[in-house]
Amino acid sequence: MVRASKQFSEWPIDNENAADYLRTKIGQNHKAIEWSAVRPDSLTNEQKVSEYELHASPTRSAIFNPGVPSRINVAHFMADLITDVATWNIWKGQMPVIYNKP
Repeated sequence: MVRASKQFSEWPIDNENAADYLRTKIGQNHKAIEWSAVRPDSLTNEQKVSEYELHASPTRSAIFNPGVPSRINVAHFMADLITDVATWNIWKGQMPVIYNKP
């Protein structure tokens, strides 16, 4: 179903190609390049940071039960990746998925 929907919609193929390149060509243990790619689902607009969950891979269906992270929570987590060494060490070389907590 997801594959079919990608073929008939304007799926962000550049994002998928970039993620695939990081995962397969650069890998998690490159000697000169460290990376992390945050993968939000359907984004919402909120005024304040709220509690959110991070997962190593999607735990919901992007079509039938999408997670709903806010842009501000995604930005908050990305700022933590940049400024907090412990957070970076947990998620470097990975593509965490972020969802707002219900």
